[in-house]
Amino acid sequence: MIAFRHFALRRGSRLLLSDIDLVIQSGWRLGVIGRNGCGKSSLFAALQGKVEADAGDLDLPAKLRMASVAQETPALPDPAIEYVMGGDEELAAALRDELDAQARGDTEAMARAHHRIEELHGYDARARAGRLLHGLGFAADTHDTPVKEFSGGWRVRLNLARALMAPSDLLLLDEPTNHLDLDAVLWLEEWLRRYQGTLLVISHDREFLDGVISHTLHLSDGKAKLYTGNYSAFERQRAEQLRQQQIAHEREQAERAHLQSFVDRFKAKASKAKQAQSRVKRLEKLAGTEAVRADRPFRFQFAVPDRLPDSMLQLEEVDAGYSATSPTDEFREVAPSAEASVQEGEGVTTILHQVRFRLEAGERIGLLGPNGAGKSTLVKTLVGELSPLAGERKAHKDLKIGYFAQHTVESLREGASPFDHLQDKAPGVGAQVIRDFLGTWNFAGDRAFESVDGFSGGERARLALALIAWDKPNLLLLDEPTNHLDLDMREALADALAEFDGALVLVSHDRHLLGLVCDSFWRVADGVAEPFDGDLDDYARWLRNRSSAAKKNKNKEEAEAKPVVREESPEERRRRAAAQRENEKTARQRVKKIETRVASIEGELAALDAKLADPETYNGPTAEMMRLGQRQTELRKEKETLEGEWLELYEQLEA
Repeated sequence: MIAFRHFALRRGSRLLLSDIDLVIQSGWRLGVIGRNGCGKSSLFAALQGKVEADAGDLDLPAKLRMASVAQETPALPDPAIEYVMGGDEELAAALRDELDAQARGDTEAMARAHHRIEELHGYDARARAGRLLHGLGFAADTHDTPVKEFSGGWRVRLNLARALMAPSDLLLLDEPTNHLDLDAVLWLEEWLRRYQGTLLVISHDREFLDGVISHTLHLSDGKAKLYTGNYSAFERQRAEQLRQQQIAHEREQAERAHLQSFVDRFKAKASKAKQAQSRVKRLEKLAGTEAVRADRPFRFQFAVPDRLPDSMLQLEEVDAGYSATSPTDEFREVAPSAEASVQEGEGVTTILHQVRFRLEAGERIGLLGPNGAGKSTLVKTLVGELSPLAGERKAHKDLKIGYFAQHTVESLREGASPFDHLQDKAPGVGAQVIRDFLGTWNFAGDRAFESVDGFSGGERARLALALIAWDKPNLLLLDEPTNHLDLDMREALADALAEFDGALVLVSHDRHLLGLVCDSFWRVADGVAEPFDGDLDDYARWLRNRSSAAKKNKNKEEAEAKPVVREESPEERRRRAAAQRENEKTARQRVKKIETRVASIEGELAALDAKLADPETYNGPTAEMMRLGQRQTELRKEKETLEGEWLELYEQLEA
């Protein structure tokens, strides 16, 4: 159990969090949400002991094992898989002890080290690290690649794998999906649902939050409010609270007006003086509920294109990739990936083969597939930034592209203001026109003249989108535009794209955005780009089925590789079939018992969640509160164990 008691935190002179009273129960999966700058990351820093409270207390259990994702990755010569294994520090120490003892020839110390490694399940650690790397998109042949050879985004994934490798009671994840593709995000969701410790996650991906969290902590105006349920449940509860608050405010305002009218009319009359004085006291006692403020005041839009040709852009039998004359940047897609089909010739790297892609007016296409498989390469080829290695790119003469690349935010000119950037694009336009336009993108007043050096990632992304919108494009090619955006800004972007009249090609790991603005999807992997028949739910199922099929094929290949044994006799076959039927009967009976018990556990957990979410619970005896929390943890662990057993039995019955 983690407890904040009248907790307050400052950043400089600014009060981030004030008088926070919060208890986080063991086993909760808590999503920490709120606008950029509200104190989410500072709260994590306090839990890690990196900053101290300005007031109040933070109580953490003794010997709490905590894991988090490191912000920096040194350029190490160590193989990736060994770097990930190093996340388990106790195991790493035991392995070093084993090597030292072996070097000294100390058999007794070696025996102690072997025993310790066995206790820590160290002999399957390499396999566990390999599964983490595979799930996060690293191909098997890259597991022994030195850390220093990976690009920045892939090193972030290594740090995430290292954090997941660490045995922990509390796992802190700050925007874990930012450098992941959709395939890896779906895998991470599954992994976190099985995690048995307490999870705190900061994310601006609402679909990811919905799939992972059991509770939501909303930070706003220096306060923290706890909600039971995932992000969608929080939105429903929050909307109802705001509705009730507005009703209370309007009722109070009417009562105030009525009382004030009475006082004004009768305070001078002696016969009514006592009653008037009573009304004055009543006015003073009214708490003064605040009128509801719009939670998402920021909206923007992309202007209606001047022209909208029917056939906008075509790729005919195009090989897409990089030649010796292609522009170079750190986002070149030759990153390690199990899906990429890279062929290299003399000075040529081909990522995608024989692409046939036709874009009509009004089409809205989402690109799916793992990182490094060619999504950005395809977008760059559509833009014209990369010339086809073979085939032809055809663009309509009236085509006007708005292009947001993964590096667009970083390419803003340091020291320049939003006004400077827009004036560079439109040197002949009047200052007031520029300022009016920037105001619609929330760069009003002096903000238009502030240097981008002090802007947050979200503010920089908003400026980059504003510069794109100025040109009135009729085709938007957006490659991961949400990486720096908070939930409110993502909603505003989704609204703007939904209302955009032109065509759209979108690369994003944000399923909420993809689902809202895209009508069809293409899968980019295995060296090809082709339409995907289905929606995002179909894609998630397809990935799970593919993974299951690959596992079955592997088991089949291993079985076929075994030496041939003698053929069974008819009597042996009958006995084996009878035993198999009996085993299946026992397994089906066990499955039913598990399903009944899990249903019972879920009912008890729902009751416990409701009780623990009730503030009155924390006014009672501490022993009772701790008993409830302990029971909740026991039930969750039992449910996790039963679900694992159910899955194994189900796979046996389906095999």
